[in-house]
Amino acid sequence: MFSRAIVRTPCKALVEGITSADLGLPNYENALRQHQHYVEALQYCGLDVTQLAADESFPDSTFVEDVALLTPNCAIITRPGAPSRTGEVAAIEPVIANFYQNIEHITAPGCVEAGDIMMVGDHFYIGLSERTNQQGADQLIAILQKNDLSGSVVSFSEVLHLKTGINYLEDNMMLASGEFLTHSDFSQFSMREVPAGESYAANSVWINGKVLVPAGHPQTQDLIAKLGYEVVTVDVSEFQKIDGGLSCLSLRF
Repeated sequence: MFSRAIVRTPCKALVEGITSADLGLPNYENALRQHQHYVEALQYCGLDVTQLAADESFPDSTFVEDVALLTPNCAIITRPGAPSRTGEVAAIEPVIANFYQNIEHITAPGCVEAGDIMMVGDHFYIGLSERTNQQGADQLIAILQKNDLSGSVVSFSEVLHLKTGINYLEDNMMLASGEFLTHSDFSQFSMREVPAGESYAANSVWINGKVLVPAGHPQTQDLIAKLGYEVVTVDVSEFQKIDGGLSCLSLRF
């Protein structure tokens, strides 16, 4: 169960964010509205939300998930693989220090973005991607083990971050698309396939028995509802334009 979340208001420089999508530039005013609805959804799920001010120095800074991993036993400040994002960690650490005494760090040459990290109980799956390298994963696993947790690496090739294509819905169930449906690292889980044409909804987020699902993906919403979860739809279409999803927009702990 989670009790808190940290988010950061989108900045006006959002339109300059990193993207591989071909969906046009995000609309800033609409992004602000969508972000506020996202905060309200977190609150509806029972979370006490700390909302940080926009940081115009970093266009992608609203995606706070990437710069830290908050576990039950420690906080880990990551080192983003995108050079334009490395400065974001300095701004997040003082905030996290309000909630954690035990704070660890990923250091060069290691790179980790927490969009590549999926928590399943006390184990953390770490995706190797363009943003998370082996050195970073090795450091992260050592930190986890020191804090009575565990981790393992996952290789993939089709998506930006691990959680772009697979997310844990608790109760031994994974929501997945593409290469993750038959991935050997997840063979012990019960797979639920995101319907064709709705792969973006693979990045749905379990929070305290409810599941946030991106708006505009009715088949996935229906699938998750039939599994017995309360579905909370949130429109994050402006963030999709810069490679962001539901999990990226908050640190939940």
